[in-house]
Amino acid sequence: MGKLSVVPTPVGNLEDMTFRAIRVLKEADLILAEDTRTSSVLLKHYGIETRTQSHHKFNEHRTVEQLAARMLGGESMALISDAGTPAISDPGFMLVRECVKQGVPVECLPGATAFVPALVVSGLPNDKFCFEGFLPVKKGRQTRLKELAEEPRTTILYESPFRLLKTLSQLSEYLGSDREVSVSREISKKFEETVRGTLEEVISYFTANEPKGEFVIILAGLNKKEKEKEKED
Repeated sequence: MGKLSVVPTPVGNLEDMTFRAIRVLKEADLILAEDTRTSSVLLKHYGIETRTQSHHKFNEHRTVEQLAARMLGGESMALISDAGTPAISDPGFMLVRECVKQGVPVECLPGATAFVPALVVSGLPNDKFCFEGFLPVKKGRQTRLKELAEEPRTTILYESPFRLLKTLSQLSEYLGSDREVSVSREISKKFEETVRGTLEEVISYFTANEPKGEFVIILAGLNKKEKEKEKED
């Protein structure tokens, strides 16, 4: 029987690849890549010549059963995304679920993911936090924003440069302009940057400085004591 290895890849700096990840990719019979063209840069850099096959959100629901069956038959496969850990706001969950269902061994290597560095450098409490990923674009968006307004834990969001200001503005509307936030972009890349302050301050910054790159938003949780004090006042 083969197995599925879920392999994190660098979110920025290619040096963030682990020795184990390189070995696993070299030893696999097949690498399932979100975009084979994007992954070819990484694979070429480390001299990995393993055959690749496209595996993304548009085809994964049609192929997972067949792929798991092939692993049951003896093939070992490695799953990678364009950057970071597969299945974290990336394709991968469906294949892992199918492998578990069919009895295929699954291992996930520790490695890069964008939200952990952003959370650590935010300076906001990280003993308890919730990961939201991308907010719904339309349906259910207002409902989630209302729920986030009452969330006491630090909240992690992903956002694109095109929707960053809209999302920050809506967060300010629902959570209050004085809610503390830390916004990181281009994690582990040359132009990595973290902007901290209130939602109002961070909105002002990105209004003056055009958002570029992929963003991680770290939101302070609701301070219930302060909320209760406001009600009393």
